[in-house]
Amino acid sequence: MKVCVTGASGRAGRAVVADLVEHGHRVIATDLVRPAAGLEMPTFLLADLCDYGQAVEVLQGAEAVVHLANIPAPGIRTPAVTFNANIAMNFNVFQAATAAGLSRVVWASSETTLGLPFAVPPRYAPVDEDHYPVPTSTYALSKVASETIADQFAQWSGIPFVALRFSNILGPRDYQGFPSHWGDPRKRSWNLWGYIDERDAAAACRLALTADVTGSPAFIIAAADTVMTRPSADLMREVFPGVPVAAGVDGCATLLSGDRARQALGFVPEHSWRDHVAVPASR
Repeated sequence: MKVCVTGASGRAGRAVVADLVEHGHRVIATDLVRPAAGLEMPTFLLADLCDYGQAVEVLQGAEAVVHLANIPAPGIRTPAVTFNANIAMNFNVFQAATAAGLSRVVWASSETTLGLPFAVPPRYAPVDEDHYPVPTSTYALSKVASETIADQFAQWSGIPFVALRFSNILGPRDYQGFPSHWGDPRKRSWNLWGYIDERDAAAACRLALTADVTGSPAFIIAAADTVMTRPSADLMREVFPGVPVAAGVDGCATLLSGDRARQALGFVPEHSWRDHVAVPASR
């Protein structure tokens, strides 16, 4: 398949491009900034997707798009700029993909649509897709609004629009910092101690390109474990007392449910920080 990957110079974008190429797909990579020096990239187009014409151009000849280009988190730009830029990019790519008759749109939504950061405790754990929508920032609101826009485009066009609500995307070079969280569980409670390895995030995008889905489904994409060494049920009792935790949450299992992604996409996370950082025996 010939796939356009937007946001290709970013962390997730680089991983997605490499994964797609490894699995035999042809890739058109695009971003507002050039890839870092020395980074191999297939066909690369410099483009500002806030401009509709440029969104149309980068999708020329593509069969599908993995749309990752957005301001990636709250607090990087002002709230208004974050919302307006993300909405513009998402609308332009969705409209251009529909006009071009692409077979599939896979795009990066966010775990923040579920209520992150959890200053107000979640209603239950593990949090699943039914906890949506609880935006607490204009960044999260841009993703909630974009999921609504995607749903309308999917209805109009018949093209599946698959939203991936990524947890905190990290990689092996980040995992050495995890021990700093272990002494105080409140440091990482903002997303229920969740994360997703960049390689698994890439695999989820690839699987979403061909999964047997219709409409505009959204899926939580998170690792199978937390960033902590204490049992997840214990963490919930300490930090979020009174929040019901479903039976079957054993050991350090994730508190961001991946059940629907597994069932619909066949996505099972394969990578864990525990493969890179030694855990003391007492833990």
